[in-house]
Amino acid sequence: MTRLIVRDVPQACAKTLAGSGLHPLLARLYAARGVSVPAELAGDMAAMLPPDGLLGIREAAEVLADGIEAGARMLIVADYDCDGATACAVGIRALRAMGAEVHYLVPNRFEYGYGLTPAIVELAARMEPEILITVDNGIASVEGVAVARALGMTTVITDHHLPGDTLPDADVIVNPNQPACTFPSKSLAGVGVMFYVALALRAELRTRGWFASSGLPEPKLAELLDLVALGTVADVVKLDANNRLLVRQGLARMRAGRMQPGVRALFAAATRDHARASTFDMGFALGPRLNAAGRLADMSLGIECLITDDMARAMNIAQQLDQLNRERRSIEEEMRDVALATLEMEGLEQRNAIALFEPDWHQGVIGIVAGRIKDRAHRPTIAFARSSDDPHNDQGELKGSGRSISALHLRDALDLITKRHPDLIVKFGGHAMAAGLTIREQDFARFAAIFEQTVGELLEPHELQRHIETDGALESGYMSLEIARLLEGEIWGQGFGAPIFEDVFEVENQRLLKERHLKLRLRKGMATFDALRFNCTDSVPQRIRAAYRLAINEYNGVTSLQLMLEHFEAV
Repeated sequence: MTRLIVRDVPQACAKTLAGSGLHPLLARLYAARGVSVPAELAGDMAAMLPPDGLLGIREAAEVLADGIEAGARMLIVADYDCDGATACAVGIRALRAMGAEVHYLVPNRFEYGYGLTPAIVELAARMEPEILITVDNGIASVEGVAVARALGMTTVITDHHLPGDTLPDADVIVNPNQPACTFPSKSLAGVGVMFYVALALRAELRTRGWFASSGLPEPKLAELLDLVALGTVADVVKLDANNRLLVRQGLARMRAGRMQPGVRALFAAATRDHARASTFDMGFALGPRLNAAGRLADMSLGIECLITDDMARAMNIAQQLDQLNRERRSIEEEMRDVALATLEMEGLEQRNAIALFEPDWHQGVIGIVAGRIKDRAHRPTIAFARSSDDPHNDQGELKGSGRSISALHLRDALDLITKRHPDLIVKFGGHAMAAGLTIREQDFARFAAIFEQTVGELLEPHELQRHIETDGALESGYMSLEIARLLEGEIWGQGFGAPIFEDVFEVENQRLLKERHLKLRLRKGMATFDALRFNCTDSVPQRIRAAYRLAINEYNGVTSLQLMLEHFEAV
């Protein structure tokens, strides 16, 4: 059962926001999301939190500046998702613009796994770097950093993931979530952290007179904000005020056509109009295409797309990424159907948590499948696949990727399991809503039972009930294409959800599209609306209460308003 919960709107805040000139509907929506004063909606870079608030950032800037002045060889070790790819691209572009000799290495997830492992360090050593920089990883790489230091590499960790009990013995760590860091925004993505490091480095080099002495122009780092916005949205970090500012700036550049060739190419490959770019495009069109490289092949393909200045090459790579994404969708659909059949057959939806494993599942797609099942069953879900470097060993390791509901901090749950059962989880990491782990295949059944028990202890029964926060009824005068465009232009995402409204409608007709999606004609008073419910084949009663988003439908050159249904129930 799904409950609709109407967000509370602090009327004083809504009145203050509207009084500042904000559209009355936006004032209500923002007030309901915790915005109390107009300053929290500032979109100019002057309102960005200053870099000095990040623990270790001055030291990182000094280490990198020393390296640039000395001509030291630098190597960025990146993660294999969109956040890691964009963070790497920001690092490569910024450091090269400041005169650094810098290259990158991104591990193939199927051969080396996640993070700065000793094996990755050994691979990196072949490139003879003097300074090793991690982006979007490294905070848990205690052994890898030790190997790097033993080999004489200076190590600079830039990350945003939660640290474990022991920090790596790196020369410098920049991570808003490390102990003693008082940076107000704990939700920076990995690309955001690297962007901040680049800002601090530029300031340090400016102080040293580097740009004047080297003849290099000071780089305009704002030109990298399209990459920052893309990585931030795709990594589904909380869009607090600072992240919304970064995303707003990046979106503005995209809409104005001032973006990296690779980002432009991704828009073209996804057949999306960059002039109307939205957070939806980044999260569901561009991000998945980049992620497909890391899931099915090698993320170096995605990074090359983002760092090339050759538009023709960027377009070629973007087409390859688009094809990989098509393959990913096909694999995902097959795996999801198996998972849903398992849910129905074993009644897993009645459990507190879900752990799934099939011997032939693709390791690169299990995270997406876990997310789909979590959305369907509203249960913390972990999907496992055999480790790809040893796919036929029944006693080998399983790689798991988990997605959680808002009530459960998934990494903390795994940490609790590890403390109680030290021999069960080989390794794990992540954050509140997503985590990865490794277990032995022979321990899967045991892990599933313990995961179920642990979640049952941590959550109350009502927290396992699905709920949708809505913004209540939408005034009839606001149910228009104009308002849909207004909302589309704003910044919505994790922790700052896109507006969902609810109301009662009469159903005039209904039919299936492609045998999978429900197309409706709804009436409210004298007005009628087209509506769509994805992946739903249920018959709809004559009168429903629906939770919906306003959307813009373009078909055969005609633009019209469409309601995208998130939920409906009989009235």
